Amino acid sequence: MIPLIFADSDKSNIIRKIGGNPEVKQHLADMGFVPGAEVTLISENNGNIIVNVKETRVAISREMAQKIMI
Repeated sequence: MIPLIFADSDKSNIIRKIGGNPEVKQHLADMGFVPGAEVTLISENNGNIIVNVKETRVAISREMAQKIMI
């Protein structure tokens, strides 16, 4: 498993695990980042990353992306 920030661009990955405290996990789950979901890294810009999860583009911070393991 590797953090989402190290994923190849435009390559589909499956979320294996979500780290962090319960509030962070719930926040990510509310945005669609749950184990088993498909996620694709679209781009990285100024420390934030844009991903496609559940057919929706979402921008998250680099710190949040480090908690998402693929």
